[in-house]
Amino acid sequence: MGYKIVVAGATGNVGREMLNILDERQFPVDEIAVLASRRSQGSEISFGDKTLKCQDIEQFDFTGWDMALFAIGSDATKLHAPRAAKAGCVVIDNSSLYRMDPDVPLVVPEVNPDAIEGYAKKNIIANPNCSTAQMVVALKPLHDRARIRRVVVSTYQSVSGGGSEAMDELWDQTKGLYVPGQEVEPKTFPKQIAFNVIPQIDVFMEDGATREEWKMVAETKKILDRQIKVTATCVRVPVFVGHSEAINIEFEDFLDEDEARDILREAPGIMVVDKREPGGYVTPVECVGDFATFVSRIRQDSTIENGLNLWCVSDNLRKGAALNTVQIAELLGKRVLKKG
Repeated sequence: MGYKIVVAGATGNVGREMLNILDERQFPVDEIAVLASRRSQGSEISFGDKTLKCQDIEQFDFTGWDMALFAIGSDATKLHAPRAAKAGCVVIDNSSLYRMDPDVPLVVPEVNPDAIEGYAKKNIIANPNCSTAQMVVALKPLHDRARIRRVVVSTYQSVSGGGSEAMDELWDQTKGLYVPGQEVEPKTFPKQIAFNVIPQIDVFMEDGATREEWKMVAETKKILDRQIKVTATCVRVPVFVGHSEAINIEFEDFLDEDEARDILREAPGIMVVDKREPGGYVTPVECVGDFATFVSRIRQDSTIENGLNLWCVSDNLRKGAALNTVQIAELLGKRVLKKG
């Protein structure tokens, strides 16, 4: 016996990826509905060898459905998630709306699976920010061994994190730079993204950090350990898919780089590719379409007593969004609903 699943935001990048991953992982689906805004009603969406027709989320009745995977942004989520939850359908939400709500668990299954038990307070589970998700997967096994005191992370985030319009802008600007008179002015981004990097993701806050940087700090504390100090600098780079992070970690206890490498090799969801030779590491282009979080360039930091550096890369549309959502659904089914 399988589940009745709803995918809301099925016409977007993340929604489509959710459907791909549900099919790839053979999630036990008895019935599936795909939803979007009214303007997409009737659009055809692929799910495995099936073609589904998009329904209007405003008119959809969630009664009798088991889980709804949401990828529709905070404003629409604010309207429809409580409605679905009230109808008895568990919402797994990709927006930032509920992440810091104390009554909503923020879950990365490889890191804090037990947190899912708190879903019943609101019938909602939050999915973390894409940059946070891949980082905590890498930090968790190291934290269990040597206790992390402080993390300094610099991110190199792909434009797909900003949606399809951001991807189009990179493509159009790149083409325009080669054709005189066809240059494309920034619209989605504050500055040119083609052949450039932008040290701003989301809006600035009063302390000078951007909201993306604040998310990494606050979400890491909620998911992993509130005692860990985190500071982040988030940068948008001209890469279509795949987020990269340079992570500096200070531990309470000494952790040798070789032991850290062995620990990460055995950890769930991680692939270690760490050869000290040209090309002996993973880049965003190579991680696209993969489920894993890749870790490379593991090395001691001699400037502090108990420090390590590492390079972390993941497909942000997968582990950072769609894959983590499906993994939460799998965990919910296994631990709570127990149908599949």
